[in-house]
Amino acid sequence: MDNLPERQNPQAHLRASDTDRDQVVEVLRDALMTGRLTQDEHSERLEQTLQARTLGELEPITQDLAVPGQPFQPVAAAAPSNSPVPIEEPANPADSFDTMIGIFGGGERQGRWRVKRRTNAFCLFGGYDLDMTDAVFEGREVTIWAFAIFGGIDITVPDSVTVRNEGVGIFGGFAARGGESPDPNAPVVIVKGLALFGGVGGQVSSKRHKKRFRHQGGHGQLH
Repeated sequence: MDNLPERQNPQAHLRASDTDRDQVVEVLRDALMTGRLTQDEHSERLEQTLQARTLGELEPITQDLAVPGQPFQPVAAAAPSNSPVPIEEPANPADSFDTMIGIFGGGERQGRWRVKRRTNAFCLFGGYDLDMTDAVFEGREVTIWAFAIFGGIDITVPDSVTVRNEGVGIFGGFAARGGESPDPNAPVVIVKGLALFGGVGGQVSSKRHKKRFRHQGGHGQLH
């Protein structure tokens, strides 16, 4: 058995921690922002990261993105977050999903609620209001799948959050928007889905809560 190939990384078999996965997410996010990854490549690798169970499964994801001479190395502790919006990684990222349904009625999420990494919102002859002004995000990138059929879904995000609108409107409108100057350390909200004879709209917190933000000095900070 002496001729067996030598394992390149003796830690490859070790279980990956949330901190290890978070570091890979950061590398992927930077690669997307700098144009080294397309949106499709980023989404595919992000999914692989969330499903990875060992350090060996994480390493290939960023292998072609690492700086020469500085390959990906798992960290012992998470670096402090500079995000102006609270981010709390879940114990099990694969379970970070939520579903909201409004049929011939409606609902809302406001206050200190948790925005899952994936949120499904479906409205049929009804409506849903998702106000993330004071929410806690369970990832640096979250995806909202919004389906409004003869109904409407309204999404409010903090001014510092980046919003990517990837939905489609058919005999309806799909126009989720973020702020004009998002913070690169804040979460990214990807809005996907369909508006059919309905609408999916979005705005920033300062525009929705004008009176409240004036009392806070117009900075839009969470308290």
